[in-house]
Amino acid sequence: MLEEISVRDFALIDRLTVSLPDGLSILSGETGAGKSLLTGAIGFLLGGKADTGVIRSGAEEALVTGVLDISRSPEAGRWLESRGLEAEDGRILLRRGIKSNGRGSIFIQNAPALRADLAELTSLLVDLHGQHEHQSLLASENHRRLLDQYARIEAEVAAFSVRFGELSAKRRAFESALATERERSRETEFLRFAVEEIGAAKLKRGEEADLEAEELTLSQHEKLYAAVDQAHGSLVSGEGSGALSELRHLRASLETAQGIDPVLSDLSRRSDDAYYELEDVAASLRSYLGKLHYSPERLEEIESRLATLQRLKKKYGATVEDVLDRYEEDKARLEALETWEEDKEGLAAEIAALEAAILAEALALSDRRKAAAGLLQSKVEAILKTLGMPNARFFVRLGRKEPEGGKPVVGPVGIDEVEFVIAPNPGEAPRPLARIASGGELSRVALAAKTVLAESDTVDTLIFDEVDAGIGGEVAVAVGQHLAGLGKKRQVLCITHLASIAARADNQFRVEKEVADGRTSTRLTRMEGRARAEEIARMLAGDPDEEASIAHATELLRKYGNWRDGAWAR
Repeated sequence: MLEEISVRDFALIDRLTVSLPDGLSILSGETGAGKSLLTGAIGFLLGGKADTGVIRSGAEEALVTGVLDISRSPEAGRWLESRGLEAEDGRILLRRGIKSNGRGSIFIQNAPALRADLAELTSLLVDLHGQHEHQSLLASENHRRLLDQYARIEAEVAAFSVRFGELSAKRRAFESALATERERSRETEFLRFAVEEIGAAKLKRGEEADLEAEELTLSQHEKLYAAVDQAHGSLVSGEGSGALSELRHLRASLETAQGIDPVLSDLSRRSDDAYYELEDVAASLRSYLGKLHYSPERLEEIESRLATLQRLKKKYGATVEDVLDRYEEDKARLEALETWEEDKEGLAAEIAALEAAILAEALALSDRRKAAAGLLQSKVEAILKTLGMPNARFFVRLGRKEPEGGKPVVGPVGIDEVEFVIAPNPGEAPRPLARIASGGELSRVALAAKTVLAESDTVDTLIFDEVDAGIGGEVAVAVGQHLAGLGKKRQVLCITHLASIAARADNQFRVEKEVADGRTSTRLTRMEGRARAEEIARMLAGDPDEEASIAHATELLRKYGNWRDGAWAR
C-alpha cells in the first residue's frame, strides 16, 4: 500500500506531500489541472522511464519519495531479504531523482538500486493502469502466476517446481555422465594402472626416512666403525691408560682427601657419577660395535627400494605420503567408475519414474488451470458487459510447447503457457492486452480482471487513469460500483471526470493549478464536507455554487454512504 508520496520539482508540481489512505481515493479537477501529473510522479517512483523533461522549469532536480506498507506482501519481503534489505515496521522508503544533467538516482531503504530492481520490487506492490507501463496484466509472464493465484494452486506449483528441479539435476548428472563415456574409459584405464602400480609397491608411511638412515649407515660402515671403536678405546685402553682407568685413580684420591676434609665430599660424589656414566657409555659402545655389520646385499636392496620410491614420487606425489593419498583417491574413483554401468541403469530407471510422476502432476495442474481459466473468462466478460464493452471477449489461453514423442514438454511450473487475450469488438481476432490501443478500454479490462482477481491477487495498490474515457450513464455507474468494490479489498487511486464515480469514493482530492509570482503550480487538496459536495456539483453541472447541483451532489454522497458532514444539510 502506498501510504505517502512526496514530490518536488516534478513538471508543474513544486512541492507536494500527500498521505494516501486505504480504500477508494478519487483525483478530480478541471481538464488540464494536472491530475495525471501525480500518477506520472507515482509511475516515475515505481521505475517508469523518464527524462529531464519531467524537471520543473528552473529546477536542478526532480525528486519523488514514497513510503509503502509491504506487510501484506510476503513476496516483497522475500525480494528484500534476497538482497540483504529489510523493511522497518513493515514499511519501505523509495526515493528516485533525476537531475538536469541527465543523471538519476534510485534508493530502496537508503540503498542504491537500479531502475530494473525498482520496477521489479514495485510490480509486486502497485499496478498502474491507463498507460502501457508498470502493469502486471500487460506482462504475459505474470498471467500464469495470476491464474494460479485465482485457482488457489500456488503452493502445489511451488512444490512441483522443487520436484522439477530435482529431476533436472538428475538429468544433468546423467547426461554429463553419458557425454563423458569415452573420457571415462580412458580415465578408468589410467586409474587402474596407477592403482596397480602403487599397490604393488606396498608403500608404508615413514619408510623412506628409515631407509635413508639405514642406507647412510651401510654406505659409510668403515668410517662409522672406526669412529666408534676409537671412542670405545678412549674410554677403555689396553695399557690401562684409558679415561675410565684415570677416573678410578681420581675417585680413590678424592675418597682419601674427603676423609681428611669433608668439603671435598661433593667433588668425590660427582667423580663417582662421572665414572659410572662413562662406564655405561663404554658398555653401550662395545654392544653397538658387536652389532655393527656390513651387508652389501642389504645396501643394494635399500638403494633399489629408494629408487622405486623416487620413481613413484616423480609420477604421483612429492612424498611417499602424497603417493599413498593419491592411491586412496584413485582407488575410490576407480571403484565409482567401474560401477557406472550398474549405476547408469538405476539412475535411468529413477529418472523415468520421476518423469512419469511429474508429468502426471503437470497434467493435474493443467486441469486445475483449465477449470479456473473458464471461470475467470466468464466472470471478466460478465463485468466487461456492465462496463460498456458488451461485445468484448476475454480469453485465458493455455498453450503447450510442441510435444516430444507425443508427450507434452514439462517445465518448472508445468506444461502450460498462459496468456490473457481479448477481442474488444466483434470480428476482431483476440490479441494480447498490451496491444489494446485505447487506454480507456485497457483500464476497464484491468478493472474487470482485477475485480475478479481481487481475492487472490497479491498486488495491494491499484491506480486507474482514463478508466472513464468514453463512458457515461449506466456504464459509469457500473464502473464506480466495481471501483468501490475493489476499494473494500485494496487501496485504489483513480482519476475521473465523472461524478457518479467520484461520489462512491472513500476519499476525494481536488487537483488544481494556481499562479503565484508568475509561476504556475499544481496543488492537491483533500475534499470533505461542503467542499466535497461543491466539487461533485462541479463535476455534475460545471457549477460548484448552484444549490440544485449541490443538493444533487449531497444526495449522491448520502446514497453511497460517503457523506461525512451531517451538520451541514439543506
